[in-house]
Amino acid sequence: MERSSTASCEEILRNKQVILREHVRGLLREADMEVRDGSVKLKVEDGSSGAMWVKNLYLSCEPKTRRLVDTIRPGSPITGFGVARVVDSANPKFKKGDLVWGITGWEEYSLIASSETFFKIEHTDIPLSYYNGLLGMPGLLAYVGFFELCSPKKGESVYISTAAGGVGQLVGQFAKSLGCYVVGSAGSQEKVDLLKNKLGFDKAFNYKEEADLDAALKRYFPEGIDIYFENVGGKMLDAVLLNMKSHGRIAACGMSSQYNLEQSEGIHNLMNLILKQVRMEGFLVSSYYHLYPKFLETVLPHIKQGKITYVEEIVEGLENSPAALVGLFSGHNVGKRVIVVSRE
Repeated sequence: MERSSTASCEEILRNKQVILREHVRGLLREADMEVRDGSVKLKVEDGSSGAMWVKNLYLSCEPKTRRLVDTIRPGSPITGFGVARVVDSANPKFKKGDLVWGITGWEEYSLIASSETFFKIEHTDIPLSYYNGLLGMPGLLAYVGFFELCSPKKGESVYISTAAGGVGQLVGQFAKSLGCYVVGSAGSQEKVDLLKNKLGFDKAFNYKEEADLDAALKRYFPEGIDIYFENVGGKMLDAVLLNMKSHGRIAACGMSSQYNLEQSEGIHNLMNLILKQVRMEGFLVSSYYHLYPKFLETVLPHIKQGKITYVEEIVEGLENSPAALVGLFSGHNVGKRVIVVSRE
C-alpha cells in the first residue's frame, strides 16, 4: 500500500502536552498535571504498520477521564476521547486529511499505534465538537444503556443522575421521545433549570439540597422507578435501590462519586435487587462499537430535524484543561465540557 503522508512530515514541530506528573491517590488536583512543550516529527516510521499521526482538534473532558488517569504512566500525556485530523498514515483505513474520533492524547499531536478505537467522521455538516459528545462516546453510551440494556416502554418512569452531563441530557431526551416520565438530578439550580426548561425533563432536583435522598426520590416517584440510568454510585445508588419497582432495570454507566476516593463507598441496599427482581448491568462503550452505525442512523435524522437539544461548554486551549478536568468534580460544568486544541 502506498502510504499517505504530509508534505511537512519531516518538519519538527512543537507539541504542547498535558502530562501526568505522578500517580494519583484520591482526589485529582491541578498540580498532578503539567502543561509542557515537547517536539514531534509528523512521520510514521517505516515498519509501523497501522499507525498514524493525528492533529488533535477537540478533546472530551469528562469524569471518566479520571479513571483513565489511573492507567497512565507518570511523565506521559493524559488520554481520552477526542476529534482529530490525520496528518500522516500507514493505516489502510485512514488517509491524510481524514477527520476521526477516538482515544487520543491530551496534546497537539498524537501518534496512534492502533486504530481499533477510531472512527472516521463522515458527516461534517454537524459541528465537529459533537463527536466528543452527542455523536461520540457519550451519545453511544446513552443509546446503548437506555435502549439496548433497559428495553424501555412508553409510560415508564425514568430517573437519571448527573442528568445535565454529556450522557444524561441525551438519555432524558431519548426517554421523553418514547413517552416516558423523566426526572433528573443535578448539582445546581442552573442545571435544574436547564433540565426542565431546555431539555424537556418532566421534573428535576438539586441533590445537594436534599438531606434525605430516599425521601426525595419518593417525592418524585411515589409509585417507584422503572429505569435508573446510573452515573453516580454511592449514596445515590443506595437510595435508588429502595425506590425501584419490581422488575426495574438499572444501566450502570458510571459512578463519578467514587472516582476520587481512595476507598470506595459500600452499598447497603443490594438485597432489593433480589426482592424486587431488579436487573442491574454495567457496560463499557467498547463492547458496543459494532452498534455505532445503527446509533447514527437513529440519531442523525433527529439532530438535523432539530428534535435533539445538545448543550456544550467550550474550554479554549490545552493550558486550561487541567482546571477544566478537576472542575468537573465540583460541578462547575453545565452540559458537555469540550476542550478546543485547534480550530484549524
